[in-house]
Amino acid sequence: MAVAAPLPSFAAIVVAAGQGLRAGQPLPKQFATWRGKPVVRHSVETLLAAGADRLVVAIPEGAQEIAEAALAGLAGYRLVVGGETRQASVLAGLETLEFVAPERVLVHDAARPIVPFDVIERLLQALEMSPGAIPTLPVVDSLAIDEGGRMAGSAEREVLRRVQTPQAFQFGAILSAHRAWDGERTAGDDAQVLRAAGGEVALVQGDEALRKLTFKDDFMDALPPVRTGTGYDVHRLVAGEELWLCGVRLEYDKGLAGHSDADVGLHAVVDALLGAVGAGDIGTHFPPSDPQWRGASSSKFIEHAVKLVGEAGYRVANVDLTLICEAPKIGPHRDAMRSRLADLLGIDQALANVKATTTERLGFTGREEGIAAQAVATVVRND
Repeated sequence: MAVAAPLPSFAAIVVAAGQGLRAGQPLPKQFATWRGKPVVRHSVETLLAAGADRLVVAIPEGAQEIAEAALAGLAGYRLVVGGETRQASVLAGLETLEFVAPERVLVHDAARPIVPFDVIERLLQALEMSPGAIPTLPVVDSLAIDEGGRMAGSAEREVLRRVQTPQAFQFGAILSAHRAWDGERTAGDDAQVLRAAGGEVALVQGDEALRKLTFKDDFMDALPPVRTGTGYDVHRLVAGEELWLCGVRLEYDKGLAGHSDADVGLHAVVDALLGAVGAGDIGTHFPPSDPQWRGASSSKFIEHAVKLVGEAGYRVANVDLTLICEAPKIGPHRDAMRSRLADLLGIDQALANVKATTTERLGFTGREEGIAAQAVATVVRND
């Protein structure tokens, strides 16, 4: 991220201690993938790049491992276990920063992954004149007061504002305000905590980009509806090995050599699935140097790849596999291979295609030295 000019020094707290259950993700939404990386990582990266000299991430109890994985490779942050309420989590972060006593602190919700630099700049400038500052946007829709499902009145939208984060504070003021806060009450944000303690809160222009990820559709909007990946693999044919293709064992005088069962067809499909969701390749997840995969069934690799497709917000829509060899003949086994491949992928057999070709006796496959496989996988958004 390009920073136009140095900002006043500041620390930051990213609140990532909630459960995020409404987002419909397989894990708390702050650790779910959004636009290619965990939600919490987006704002942490931005705040560090903007110059946060101390940054604390408040996480749920027991979430240290998943949080460290989400922020892997970043430096300059510290994890702290949050509390049962947002106020408790922010206070834990403030008390973690107390030993360095920064002049200014930004408090940000991890569920707002995009943090425009201009907003940070406006907030820090506002702290020159006020102990607190928050980004806001106008309310553009008419407002109705609901009483039992009937309109009982309206509110003046001209004086109302939508409140966003990050919110900026003079450190001493917000720490004192949180310590004085009545623990029996729940505040919507930290600006309310500061105002309850008598502190003034300035309003600065927010940004629509600071929208909060709340529901499942918020995650779906960030994903393209269809993605495609390709895979290619080769294994040598040698005497004394079993021959497995697409999860089916073939009777043949040679088999494929490899660290696992060397199922060249399934290996190509695994790479295609991983490629479709940007998850690396088969060697990344199942390195040949790892002895636990010696002789392993390649069905385990397929199951893992399908799981990653699901975690990325997709499901397998179609796989097309081409086996390239002179021998053995694939035709007599094609239906069995197709059926087994569909079962492993969890799709209808009509969506799993297996075909074969030769190279007219050219190259290593033509000399029957090995078998090659090429796969194309299509995944669709799991709306």
